[in-house]
Amino acid sequence: MDAYTKLKLDTPAEGVLRITISEPARLNAVDATAHRELGEVWRDADRDESVRAIVVRGEGRAFSAGGDLSMIEDMMRDHATRLRVFAEARDIVYNVLNCSKPVVSAIQGPAVGAGLAVALLADISVAGRTARIIDGHTRLGVAAGDHAAIVWPLLCGLAKAKYHLLLCEPVTGAEAERMGLVSLCVDDDQVHDKAMEIAVRLAAGAQEAIRLTKYSLNNWLRLAGPAFDASLAMEFLGFTGPDVAEGVRALREKRPPAFG
Repeated sequence: MDAYTKLKLDTPAEGVLRITISEPARLNAVDATAHRELGEVWRDADRDESVRAIVVRGEGRAFSAGGDLSMIEDMMRDHATRLRVFAEARDIVYNVLNCSKPVVSAIQGPAVGAGLAVALLADISVAGRTARIIDGHTRLGVAAGDHAAIVWPLLCGLAKAKYHLLLCEPVTGAEAERMGLVSLCVDDDQVHDKAMEIAVRLAAGAQEAIRLTKYSLNNWLRLAGPAFDASLAMEFLGFTGPDVAEGVRALREKRPPAFG
């Protein structure tokens, strides 16, 4: 656990591991190191017998502003980098699903990209009323692949999933609760406290029963594994094409993209 540099790990309550995405000056944007660590930490937590529940959050006023643009540009230029990040993106999704310990996400402020994948794949998600959930893949110029196909249709239905994923239409925490995208919505200043309260209850519960229930329920998501694998491959195919270059330029220049 001491090896992590972009994730802060602590135990605020007995049996509860808190994972904090820690890059507050950049709204917890996920760079290459953080992306790798977000794939690995769930296996380490699963092996740690002292951990009975997990809370994941962002430091400061954001959950995560998404992937670092420098990492994306490296993926566009280099095939080996694409393969590495592809494997990490797959690990983030499957390792959250396969971690036997229950995961609670505390979603505050913007939640985008790899951070959003963790937030929505958590077993229980707590969002602030003004949290801003955005799957921005198509705005970037690539397919929505890092978690969307596996979880959005099951949580909020195919019609809503298509609307938000095709248009990159943002969802507030209050809207996300109404459409079933998150478990619970609370006032912004209560997000972390509520997530901790839930994690403490889970840590005090019957561990075998909770873990086996999680495993059983996550079979609904495992059934969507082939769709997720295909969507991830389509996303990474997009990193070799022309649209993503315009998407990155638009983000850097803070303007709408002008795709051909």
